[in-house]
Amino acid sequence: MPLRPRAEDGWEDADVTTDSSEPAPRRRRRWPRVLALGVAMLVLSVAGVGWWFYERLDGNIRTDTRTADELRKYEAERPVSVVRDAQNILLIGSDNRGGKGNGKYGRDTGTQRSDTTILLHLQAGGKSATAVSIPRDLMVDIPACDQPDGKRTQAQFAQFNSAFEAGGAACSIRTVEKLTGIRVDHHLIVDFSGFKRLVNAVGGVEMCLKEPVDDDDAHLKLPAGRQVLHGEQALGYVRARYSIGDGSDTERIGRQQEFMGSLVKKVQSNGVLLNPAKLYPVLNAATSSLTTDPGLDSLKDLYALVRGVRDIPREKIRFLTIPRQPYTYNKNRDELVQPDADRLFRQLRLDQPVPVAHTVTASTGGDQKAGDLSPYQGTTAARGICE
Repeated sequence: MPLRPRAEDGWEDADVTTDSSEPAPRRRRRWPRVLALGVAMLVLSVAGVGWWFYERLDGNIRTDTRTADELRKYEAERPVSVVRDAQNILLIGSDNRGGKGNGKYGRDTGTQRSDTTILLHLQAGGKSATAVSIPRDLMVDIPACDQPDGKRTQAQFAQFNSAFEAGGAACSIRTVEKLTGIRVDHHLIVDFSGFKRLVNAVGGVEMCLKEPVDDDDAHLKLPAGRQVLHGEQALGYVRARYSIGDGSDTERIGRQQEFMGSLVKKVQSNGVLLNPAKLYPVLNAATSSLTTDPGLDSLKDLYALVRGVRDIPREKIRFLTIPRQPYTYNKNRDELVQPDADRLFRQLRLDQPVPVAHTVTASTGGDQKAGDLSPYQGTTAARGICE
């Protein structure tokens, strides 16, 4: 009788009838293969979705190549970086009302102006972050700048925010570098609509209003007290000027700094950076509202930037305004307070700590006293909103 292998002794009769349930072990042996295949498909699916999200976010970012081209023409006159790994980023809030839903905030018969400009200094090693506001009414020397239509403006002594209108981001950067002697490594431009989307994406920002606000121009009506401001309200609050306090731009800057400090706390405290479900809407809002230089025009570059500052203690995230006072020949304009301004610029240029102290006048844009060697008036992200 023909024999075949058997489990016990290696052989068994060929005509031995086996039970119909015997193939079950073979089916059980298939399960690991099916499971492995399922896991592989799941991994590929997750990777595919992750790649889709990455590509979408990466594609949101607009690159400002024109500014990079313009700056290369003036490389010989630009200051050089002094401290390796320290970074200086110019944040420009554009008040362009020509599109993207910004038209309802007023008509601009010119091009656009920088409604808010901040020089953000990131200390080497991620030790601190210092955001220095540059008043739009500060009188400065603006160099001759090239316009998009090919025309060239004349060098002028004028309000700082005229630089952006004269020659865009490149002209603003050259003006800041001329004013401070600090090399601007990167720039980011955000418009009104982008600001609103970002605030909404984090679920609103908590503020504490000392008095009610009713400002038709800023589309804003708010009661006094502690409250959470969402997109439209937040934009109106940081833009409001004549309806709050003394109506000065410097006072508005103080409110903007307190708002940014509260925004930083919101992002750090609710786990946005560690929760994908919360992080994606924030990244989508942020990337879709940004125009950057080629050095920051990818999600990878922006993530590296955020990663470098996310662990900075709140008390070392500082906000202040360039030391200023009313301009001698026009009280509605500003001028630098010296030697305080040059001392600040030197500290930033050499990557030295810049201490700030919140005073009674800091949140309302008080003037810096000439020759004052005390910490600069400002605030930090650690300060309570109702203090």
